[in-house]
Amino acid sequence: MDNNDIFSRARLLFGEAGMKRLSESKVILFGVGGVGSWCAEALVRSGIVNLTIVDCDSVCASNINRQLMALHSTLGEPKVEALKARLLDINPNANIIARQEVFNTESAESFHLDSYDYIIDAIDSLADKALLILLATRTKAHLFSSMGAALKLDPTRISIAEFWKVQGCPLARALRQRFKRKGEFPARKFKCVYSDELVTNKGELDEPDDNSGRTRVNGSLMHITSIFGAMLASLVLRSATAD
Repeated sequence: MDNNDIFSRARLLFGEAGMKRLSESKVILFGVGGVGSWCAEALVRSGIVNLTIVDCDSVCASNINRQLMALHSTLGEPKVEALKARLLDINPNANIIARQEVFNTESAESFHLDSYDYIIDAIDSLADKALLILLATRTKAHLFSSMGAALKLDPTRISIAEFWKVQGCPLARALRQRFKRKGEFPARKFKCVYSDELVTNKGELDEPDDNSGRTRVNGSLMHITSIFGAMLASLVLRSATAD
């Protein structure tokens, strides 16, 4: 298959030089759930070839309402493997590396963050997210981070801002408080996708969530998480193809 065919519309916008930069960029994406899965697809459909996806979870029923690769046919499969199969169906020539792992203090060194051009954070865990931000900002890679996409209904409230200027997001506030409490701060500024909207759950789960084991989780919907993911992808695409 000729990749010129699948990227013909992208090439009109980016030109040959831009497409070349996209194909040469190395991207690592942490978290391929409601936000990260859509980000990965947008990147691969737009010309990113070298993509590493990281997530420890498997597809469960509660993922189906918002996660790209979550289908009845993929239930029980590792999320990264189900997503990798789809991404390779989009571009069989892509170099997709799937790592079914947790990013934390024990595993962080194994990811060699300084070998990437772009690091995308779509992690849910506060501690692991904070660690990734601290380590990623010490590299030369561009870091783009997703703040909280749950408890949102209005897509027009989604925006992009530098981390310290994000307003109205409880996750961003919790991260800033954690950095201040521990006396460790990101080494440089980075952009985030966020929303200042905050609605409340109107119901509760009768059973623990399939993956988290928690008795209460926050509601989230595809029309929000997918836009978060697409906006993260746009940050990479615009940066990589900028003149």
